[in-house]
Amino acid sequence: MDRRDFAFDRVNFILLAVGMAIVVIGFLLMSGDGSTVEHYNPDIFSARRIKLAPAVCFFGFVSMIYAVIRKPKDGDKVKGEINTKEDPKV
Repeated sequence: MDRRDFAFDRVNFILLAVGMAIVVIGFLLMSGDGSTVEHYNPDIFSARRIKLAPAVCFFGFVSMIYAVIRKPKDGDKVKGEINTKEDPKV
């Protein structure tokens, strides 16, 4: 199978991985101890959990969407591949 037949190139996969890592970081920022019936934990309403973590997750999801819709450049050639449109001798 030729590399030109793939919808994604290497940069798309890297951007997807970075976006997924950002989303995981956002979910880790949301995690922490919760409140129980016996003990109230006011940290569940901290700015980190309510504002920062959802914003980080949103940025991660947007970067993943960009990675999916990004079109690879046509000028990227595989090493050793001959492009017949550019080389009239072939």
